[in-house]
Amino acid sequence: MAKKEINDLDMVHWKDYDDIITDSLWIINKRDNSGTHKGDYHGNFIPQIPNQLIKRYTKKGEWILDAFLGSGTTLIECQKLGRNGIGIDIDEKILNIAKERATNEKGNSKLEFIKGDSRNIKIDNYLKKYKIDKVNMIIYHPPYWDIIKFNNCKENLANTNTLQEFLKGFEKVINNTTKYLEDERYLAIVIGDIYKNSEWIPLGSHIIQLMLRKNFILKSIVVKNISETKGKQNQKAIWRYRALLGGFYIFNHEYILIFKKPKERKKKNVKRQN
Repeated sequence: MAKKEINDLDMVHWKDYDDIITDSLWIINKRDNSGTHKGDYHGNFIPQIPNQLIKRYTKKGEWILDAFLGSGTTLIECQKLGRNGIGIDIDEKILNIAKERATNEKGNSKLEFIKGDSRNIKIDNYLKKYKIDKVNMIIYHPPYWDIIKFNNCKENLANTNTLQEFLKGFEKVINNTTKYLEDERYLAIVIGDIYKNSEWIPLGSHIIQLMLRKNFILKSIVVKNISETKGKQNQKAIWRYRALLGGFYIFNHEYILIFKKPKERKKKNVKRQN
């Protein structure tokens, strides 16, 4: 059998994995609403995204951290796929919904739900509870800056006033959470650009540059279609009018950015000469 590294795929039988997407363009026209998945939360992502990522970058029994849990999509997929999961969200109300949905999904995974701010929350004690010190993958689906107002919490990144404030906040999330990721393992960031004040704001590009400055290795940029979002539901005509009037194109895509954490270099002890 071929050597297994970061997943359970048997590469001797690689032709059998028709369910795994390897192209950088994902056309997914129907949301998976099986099990306890629901599409009622404004801003959640489709289950196929964490499903694909989990199968590609983790093994059964490994640990996944979702730093913006929302209504629990990632942890529901953890239950389905036999992975353990930790989810963090700043909104207690939506966290309780996530907990109900994920724990009611069929499976026997270990799941942890943490209310807190991913910029500064310490999860050491939660890891120690399960006798681990690192997770094997991290998934981020942050707000696309301020296009959706989720709540009135001033710490929510969706409530930041400027682009720089949003990016600095997200950088703090990266700094605080990636220290819990094993070296040479993967993280994924699901993000979309926005159109604001008659200008295209390339959030995806800003975040790529942020991660590269931190020496993470960019492995892939996946472009995924957005067939119809809640914000544009039943408003196709008005969006077409706005696009023609404003000289822009309507967003029909978002990005899934895949990064690999580099191996930490050991500091050499240099003897001082007197």
